[in-house]
Amino acid sequence: MNSKKRIVIVGASSAMAEHCARIWLQTQAAHLTLIGRNAARIQRVADDLKVRSPESDFDIVEADFIDPAAIQSLVDGIVIKGTVDIVLIAHGSLPEQADCQNNLHACKEALEINGISPVLYAEAFVKHMLQAQHGNIGVIGSVAGDKGRKSNYVYGAAKGLVTRYVQGLQHRLAGTAVKVTLIKPGPTDTPMTSHLKSQGAKLASVEDVARQIVKAIESGKPLIYAPGKWMLIMMVIRHLPRFIFNKMDI
Repeated sequence: MNSKKRIVIVGASSAMAEHCARIWLQTQAAHLTLIGRNAARIQRVADDLKVRSPESDFDIVEADFIDPAAIQSLVDGIVIKGTVDIVLIAHGSLPEQADCQNNLHACKEALEINGISPVLYAEAFVKHMLQAQHGNIGVIGSVAGDKGRKSNYVYGAAKGLVTRYVQGLQHRLAGTAVKVTLIKPGPTDTPMTSHLKSQGAKLASVEDVARQIVKAIESGKPLIYAPGKWMLIMMVIRHLPRFIFNKMDI
């Protein structure tokens, strides 16, 4: 019997997800299912992880992130192979707000990949976890979902959808053995935010953020801001009077 922990990572080629996988494999070998839109990129991640944890097993899955039938079929196929212990839903993109304003196709894509797609994956896995009465899910949202701001309100709207969804899902799962963690990272030093770094933005270490994510999912914590200072920062921003907020260039 295979006693290895079964971990599924959706969006496995993201830097944040890859560092989470490294942390999980530091303590014990596991069976990882790595899901992404580009098989070659996921394979590179798997190859690196295999060097770090030779006893671990890896499944590489190139998947559709939007089509509901394809997502359901994929998840059903994963679960039929064995009970899943942890799911990390980490995929997304950071669109240019101007592109979303001027191109409705870009706007739709940003909303789908950052908002609708994570919800579909979570729903597909939750059904099976409830049947097994076992499993933890981590969903990566963003501090951008806490307050609509002119600099990224389309992306923020998608992440706001994720926030409300996870809150409702947690309410639904109250009293069950299935736990869902909403992760709200602040700006983090990853390839997705390289343009922010070039503009002089102060970004959190992806290694530190990943450690916080793994710890929160393992413990079934309902919500984390990573780094934690963002909980206070966003609380202040949410409660600013409108006449002050409207004067801010954020």
